[in-house]
Amino acid sequence: MSAIVAGLIVCELLPISLLTPIANDLRVTKGAAGQAVSATALSAMTASIASAPICRRFDRRLVLRAFGIFLVLSCMLASVATKYELFLVARIALGFGLGGFWSMAASVAMRLVPTVLVPKALAFMYGGTSLAMLIAGPLGSYMGVFIGWRGVFSVALLACVASLIWMWRAVPAIPPSSPARLSATFTLLLRPQVRNGILATVLFFCGHFAFFTYSRPYLELVSHFDAAGVSLCLLGFGLANMAGTFLSASMLRRNMKLTLGGVPLIMTLLTIAMAIIGNNPIVSATSMVGWGLLFGVVPVAWTTWLTWVVSDQIESAGGLQIACTQLAITTGSGVGGVLFDVGGIRAVLLGSGIVLLVSSLIVLLGATSSKTSTSFVQQP
Repeated sequence: MSAIVAGLIVCELLPISLLTPIANDLRVTKGAAGQAVSATALSAMTASIASAPICRRFDRRLVLRAFGIFLVLSCMLASVATKYELFLVARIALGFGLGGFWSMAASVAMRLVPTVLVPKALAFMYGGTSLAMLIAGPLGSYMGVFIGWRGVFSVALLACVASLIWMWRAVPAIPPSSPARLSATFTLLLRPQVRNGILATVLFFCGHFAFFTYSRPYLELVSHFDAAGVSLCLLGFGLANMAGTFLSASMLRRNMKLTLGGVPLIMTLLTIAMAIIGNNPIVSATSMVGWGLLFGVVPVAWTTWLTWVVSDQIESAGGLQIACTQLAITTGSGVGGVLFDVGGIRAVLLGSGIVLLVSSLIVLLGATSSKTSTSFVQQP
């Protein structure tokens, strides 16, 4: 499952590291090319909401395989796309696989391991996300220079096929548990703690992707890095992101609320530093590494929080969380594109920092109760 996660996230993020050549080759603006991320997120949002009720009677192994096939189809279409419209179709297909797979991932992980190992299992699975950050950023940018952006998607296709075959053979049969209905997903929002937590999650991912979608133009235009420099910065981001993912379990045991609230607060400070003194290459490179480390913590943290707060309806809750996250990615990358085209990269940084600050305040002012925080701290 972690391997498929890596493939999904690699393909979702490749347009970020390849934004400039994709925009030039397809004859669209960088802002329009960035909307390819929004298209994926929009279809993923739809799939994540609908997957639990539609697939409620099917073996989860078969469902995960089906969503993996969407990943392979997306890579195939992107690798041959010569028009912007076909590239968007490929991104929409990826969204169906991404949203559906993620909506089931937490519940499947909970059934594959004992309860006390759920945070570690989620951290391991999200390790695929960190690996994807490592691959999609530096390698995507670097390989794009030599084999073109379509060639990069062709390489990704081969890796995704191998991952799908691996999961096809390795994941055991997982019969459906309690049937999930569409109404149950939205009923969860009536719970104040869930509502506040989802809002903080949405704002965090919105703020992150508002900037990260346009991190390559930032490194090129503000810090004046060439292609090799951009690749090295994104490599640092990916390595730090992987470290953050595997640090998350121990951070959650110490203080979940401080982790969820403190991370976006520090990221807000980083956006200020990048906006004011980002023309210094050392500041830019260090900030990207710090951003990667902090971002690696958050997906594991919020998913672990959800498995405890809504353990009775985890598939519906997972679908709701993924849908809201994808909405945040759609909004963040979309608004970031508008800000970039209108006000430049510093306007993007300002908008990103404001949204991250609001996310932090929601958590620190009570998105998670002390009871839930204590429960996490007590887990081995």
